[in-house]
Amino acid sequence: MTKPVLLHAFPLPASSIARLSEHYAVHGPLPRSAAEAIPEAARGAEALVTLGGLSTDASLIAALPKLRLICCYGTGYEGVDRVACKARGIVVSHAGDSNSTAVAEFAVGLVIAAARRMVQGDRKVRAGGWTSLGLERMEMTPGLSGGKLGIYGMGTIGRKIAARMEPFEMEIGYHNRSRRDDVPYRYLDSLMALAEWSDVLVVAARASAENRHAVNAAVLKALGPSGVLVNIGRGVLVDEAALCDALERKEIAGAGLDVYEDEPNVPDRLKVLENVVITPHMAAVARTAQRAQRDALEASLRAFFAGERVRFEAPVP
Repeated sequence: MTKPVLLHAFPLPASSIARLSEHYAVHGPLPRSAAEAIPEAARGAEALVTLGGLSTDASLIAALPKLRLICCYGTGYEGVDRVACKARGIVVSHAGDSNSTAVAEFAVGLVIAAARRMVQGDRKVRAGGWTSLGLERMEMTPGLSGGKLGIYGMGTIGRKIAARMEPFEMEIGYHNRSRRDDVPYRYLDSLMALAEWSDVLVVAARASAENRHAVNAAVLKALGPSGVLVNIGRGVLVDEAALCDALERKEIAGAGLDVYEDEPNVPDRLKVLENVVITPHMAAVARTAQRAQRDALEASLRAFFAGERVRFEAPVP
């Protein structure tokens, strides 16, 4: 029996390729200019495995005439042209909340590291700069207890961040597309209002064309000179140039970033700043999360080729 052809758009671990190869004819990964460089043997792909942050545009979809399923390895699907998929009857799946626990854990770590200047302290010790027992050895921080934590995006990840931050004795508020009846936290009716209210603002929203650069210069100004921004959502949710300006001018106190607008490229302006913690989109790089994402991917492929509905199907635009 002929195996269905599967194309992956980004490098997959060898163990995943081996597992997939048992059931599919696997090709990939694709270069960034994917539509012009699809191997001839892969043009018959019925399934494409990609990342939500990669562009799966109409030209790539058109270059795969037999494509019937796009599986996003992870929770996001913002890079997929779902209008083009709808026109072709292509199903788009993602990994649901499979990495939500790992991402929430990491978000808490970034909140602490950025707000309490842990990385700056680490650098100071390594450079031999700790020479005194006086309190002036590090810049004083407000601390977290008694402060206000704002969460932009109260989905599964946002709720898990809130639950993990409750023991820090912070008041928790959020902004979402609509008020949630299943959470006890304070609802603010705009992102601007949330920024004005917050001491720490965590970005955990799903990316879309409508909320690109939602965290802009005005929102950062509202967060204020003692405020801290943490982003574990998507890089495009934050205006990176405006954030660099705010950090350089000390219009906000600091930031913790795991996602960027043009990954894997991080602006040099961010790299030289002392008041920002930058990590390489690693919040979901935990064995538990990767195992769950792999299982979700394989389940979607199995269900689809068995003629069943995939569990985590992206909404049709």
